[in-house]
Amino acid sequence: MPVRTRFPAVFLSAFLALLVCSTPSCATPRTVEGEVTRVADGDTLTLVTREGTKLKVRLYGIDAPEIRHKEVPGQPYGREAKDALTELALGRRVTVEIVDIDTHKRMVGIVRRSGEDINLAMVRSGVAWAYRRYLSAPYASEYIAAEKEARSRGLGLWKQANPDPPWNFKRRNRH
Repeated sequence: MPVRTRFPAVFLSAFLALLVCSTPSCATPRTVEGEVTRVADGDTLTLVTREGTKLKVRLYGIDAPEIRHKEVPGQPYGREAKDALTELALGRRVTVEIVDIDTHKRMVGIVRRSGEDINLAMVRSGVAWAYRRYLSAPYASEYIAAEKEARSRGLGLWKQANPDPPWNFKRRNRH
């Protein structure tokens, strides 16, 4: 009878790290291409590569309002954020510059369609925050400036007097 073993999560993490850091110095980020087949919310999508591999991708450097999940209510503009990402990406061929792998084993990356930075477009249109906690150069200044511009113009979620950031909302609604 064959013996079945399960690979510990550490092996999966190591494999994903190798995928991201495919060059000896890890200085050149890994880029993947594919078609967006699903948009889960305003900052997460599913990409299918030419080879048929499904990748869950978290958009780097942004955080969108939460949508309703089971018994947890959504946030204002959560649906609008999902709709905006759907409009920008669903059914489209995109490239993803993989920046990291998150704790949920999702690729974290910059999503581009025809060269346009979709992550930045989400912030610029006022349906996502520049996620400063996980944002670094060379994107930080551009994303933060886009958020300030959307805020000053009262776009999207910035129509609210004091919108609740998703990271605070999630912390309060953990079960």
